[in-house]
Amino acid sequence: MTRSIYVAAPEVRTGWSVIAIGLINALSREVGKVGVFRPLVPSSTDHDIFLDALLAHPAVTTTYDEAVGTTYDHALHEHDEALARIVERYNQMKDRNDAVVIVGTNYNEATFASELTLNAEIAANLNAPVCLAVSTRDRTPDEVRHIAENAIAEFVRRHATVIAVMATRVDEPDREPMLAELGKLPDVMVAALEEDPIVRSPSLGEYFQAVEATVISGRPEQLARESQGGLVAAMTLPHVLERLFEEATVIVASDRTELIPGLVLAHSSGAFPQLAGLILTGGYELPEPIVRLIESVPHELPMATTNLGTFTTASRVGSLQGRHTSSPRKIEIMRRVFDHRVDVKELFERMRLAPSDVRTPLMFEHQLNEMARAKKMRIVLPEAGDDRILKSAAIVMQRGTAAIILLGNPIAVKAQASAIGVSLDGVEIVDMTEPERLQRYAAKYAELRAHKGVTLEQALEKMKDPSYFGTMMVYLGEADGMVSGAVNTTANTIRPSLEFVKTKPGVKVVSSSFLMCMPDRVDVYGDCAVNPDPTAEQLADIAIGCAETAQIFGIEPRVAMLSYSTGTSGSGADVDKVREATELVRQRAPQLKVDGPIQFDAAIDPTVGKKKMPGSEVAGQATVFVFPDLNTGNNTYKAVQRSSGAIAIGPVLQGLNKPVNDLSRGALVDDIVNTIAITAIQAQHS
Repeated sequence: MTRSIYVAAPEVRTGWSVIAIGLINALSREVGKVGVFRPLVPSSTDHDIFLDALLAHPAVTTTYDEAVGTTYDHALHEHDEALARIVERYNQMKDRNDAVVIVGTNYNEATFASELTLNAEIAANLNAPVCLAVSTRDRTPDEVRHIAENAIAEFVRRHATVIAVMATRVDEPDREPMLAELGKLPDVMVAALEEDPIVRSPSLGEYFQAVEATVISGRPEQLARESQGGLVAAMTLPHVLERLFEEATVIVASDRTELIPGLVLAHSSGAFPQLAGLILTGGYELPEPIVRLIESVPHELPMATTNLGTFTTASRVGSLQGRHTSSPRKIEIMRRVFDHRVDVKELFERMRLAPSDVRTPLMFEHQLNEMARAKKMRIVLPEAGDDRILKSAAIVMQRGTAAIILLGNPIAVKAQASAIGVSLDGVEIVDMTEPERLQRYAAKYAELRAHKGVTLEQALEKMKDPSYFGTMMVYLGEADGMVSGAVNTTANTIRPSLEFVKTKPGVKVVSSSFLMCMPDRVDVYGDCAVNPDPTAEQLADIAIGCAETAQIFGIEPRVAMLSYSTGTSGSGADVDKVREATELVRQRAPQLKVDGPIQFDAAIDPTVGKKKMPGSEVAGQATVFVFPDLNTGNNTYKAVQRSSGAIAIGPVLQGLNKPVNDLSRGALVDDIVNTIAITAIQAQHS
């Protein structure tokens, strides 16, 4: 049965987008397909912007046409017919999904007075429990409770059931009083959600548009970045510099030519907050010497000119509010707020939502993020000069999955981030040339490698290598894990770890595994990246490491030791090696479900497995696939990835005392973000 929930509000501008986004995100972790339905939209021709933003979620397969009931105009003039149309449209799409988030009305001017009743009627006819959003802006907890009570009463009169009341736009000091007051409401769960300033911030481009400005510098991605407010520069430069704040849009008269170069220099220096952009008011043309001076400084600061005066410009900037769903950054913040403040388990119980046995790639990615957020670990990224790393760092910080440390010159790193429109707010940037830290790291490396004759001078040279520097941070506990390889080779990433992080007790070989995200499940493949031709003992290490990796990521390990024959049907050195490795695993980890030698088809297909290895706990239901050599493993994982559309996350390195993971040099930003989450989860178990 498809489960649904109806998000409604008793008034306009409640800030309920955080609830809609959060529900879609939470449901996508529990079920395979999440639908979105909007009973009423303003127009039959123009797209509803909010609905478009909800449909953009990767878990949502609903098309825009499928997600729309009817229009406000239809509901106003043909109420009964419109309601029947909504029910018909909803039933056409709901059975194609495991759960549906129904998003109520926006309070159109024509239907404002009756809109709460209309939402109640729709919710009742769709048989959907209601999550009620109530704004707390400029209200006492008692006032919020009364608004919620009146709204609940209207839903009850129309035979709809409210299962949750969520206060929105809550200020932190009011959280507990608000929850206490809402807790007096009978038979509903309650939550209090803050509104991050970024969520209501307009983009720089929206500011430019609002003041009718002409862009004179700045790339499209910079104009799409949120600005955290306007600042009028109407004083001398030293006082302006004192008042700068992160992602500010500075408004300055275009004839204040002594200020403009100073602001450009401050932005590019890294010593002051990174600005969103400049608005030059008054319409005066910049003098040629000033233009030449600005162009001589590499700055990447977006600028625009307007003919409006400073007061009018500042008034328009000050009154502008951004759309909540206008950027991935805002959506990620809203997801995090919802996950942090809402007891999703209780909400799902009230929806009577049973988790699906299916585990899609998207569900697994969400589960990774949730596991990583449970205990935030510090992950060092040595390759800060790569744009992909900076973008990944920003995403990880937004999601709250890890604390990020970048290695590099802080001024240069911030300037590069600004140039690509990335905020590194909250990211720690460590300068590798800082004398005290460099000397301390080199001394420790020389001590650890003294048996190899390493001198302090040689150690200092080694510590100039970001991979060695980052690995030393991990060794000393100043970072919990490292991710590298976007620029460096696998050998350069792993070598420092082998030299002084070392392997876990009882483990003699570092190995790798890939988390293979199939359309309906996640399997573990190993070793597909490190050991060319492992011995039986090494193969046993690999199997146990892969099983531990599976357990860490919530996969029940059923280990298949793969070969070209199954059971006792074959012989030869290659089969004997796998047979010996299987026995070693049984001796060293008797609790594990393991079988081998076994062919791939017998390991994965229940019918074949039952025929070839009857009575096995692994045959036909394996989740961990251990390949006999690198040639077989690497080719197989790539063949499965390319032919089935599976997503391969990894390689995940196994066996080290502390987690260090390698990236492919062709890694995409999503790959890097996932690897950081994996490393953080490994660090939780180190």
